[in-house]
Amino acid sequence: MSTATRRSALTDWTLVVPLVALVALVLSWGRDLPALGVVLVALCLAGAVLAAVHHAEVVAHRVGEPFGSLVLAVAVTVIEVALIVTLMADGGDKTASLARDTVFAAVMITCNGIVGLSLFVRALRNRVAVFNPEGSGAALATVATLAVLSLVLPTFTTSKPGPEFSSAQLTFAAVASLALYGLFVAVQTVRHRDYFLPVETQPPAGRPDGPGDDEDHAAPPTARAALISTGLLLVALIAVVGDAKAVSPTIEKGVADAGLPNAVVGVIIALLVLLPETLAAVRAARRGRVQTSLNLAYGSAIASIGLTIPAIALASIWLSGPLLLGLGPVHMVLLALTVVVSALTIAPGRATLLQGGVHIVLLAAYLFLAVSP
Repeated sequence: MSTATRRSALTDWTLVVPLVALVALVLSWGRDLPALGVVLVALCLAGAVLAAVHHAEVVAHRVGEPFGSLVLAVAVTVIEVALIVTLMADGGDKTASLARDTVFAAVMITCNGIVGLSLFVRALRNRVAVFNPEGSGAALATVATLAVLSLVLPTFTTSKPGPEFSSAQLTFAAVASLALYGLFVAVQTVRHRDYFLPVETQPPAGRPDGPGDDEDHAAPPTARAALISTGLLLVALIAVVGDAKAVSPTIEKGVADAGLPNAVVGVIIALLVLLPETLAAVRAARRGRVQTSLNLAYGSAIASIGLTIPAIALASIWLSGPLLLGLGPVHMVLLALTVVVSALTIAPGRATLLQGGVHIVLLAAYLFLAVSP
């Protein structure tokens, strides 16, 4: 099969799968699915994830960095926020900690999972992963500030009992989160865009970059192709989040039958929702574009907090029941360790297998403690 034929087949596949996944979402929404239905929806979910990665790369190639990674991060987060608000509106008191659990899971998965995998994959291929410490450091500082303001302070404030904000405190956190997010996007895309561009590196002697690198030098897609991919990206992401919600009752039942904490459900859903960004980041790292991977990781964490907290603050006008935002001691320790280790990783602008492995172990610790608190 020629290269053109393979490319055509792939393009056709990525056009059809998001639409099929969306149809599966419509047919399964609000229904109790049999075992076969769950399997089919899960297959559609996996296909939608792969299609989303493809279309995100098409858009990124058209608009360039860091706009490409910003498109994927914001698109995933907006849909994720809509899902959180919907679930909280329907769930009552049992979803009081849903926003906190989902946002913290997103922070740990992005800052440790995506960052760790990207650094590990690139260092394994090229010995050292190289990136811009200025841009990555600014992004990490924004993540840390947002996380402390929104997830740590509610544990220590005294205006309301429990790990909750008062109405005034929640309003302040929402405005501060939105302001920081807007400022970060302005710095990333306009003021200091060069801090977030990939660093060009040379492969080790005798080792080619691989076939993936040829794609980086291909002509950008046309405006029409990029527009079509943008639409299909949104369709695929809606299908990913919606199909994840459709299979969540089965996941909840499996978690309950296994005697695991209910918070494990949120972790699993977060892992599914963040799959497109994870795959896109790892593929970028394999091509030597580690900065793109870090843009995806930290940009997703910033968007997750910076957009979720304002949305929850607005939704709290009509949502009944408590809104638990403060983390417990174990999670605060993990967050503090993640920030310290991330700062040490980012500061030199270079990372090896060790740094990637440390972040992966931190994610593993978070996942283990979620199962066995």
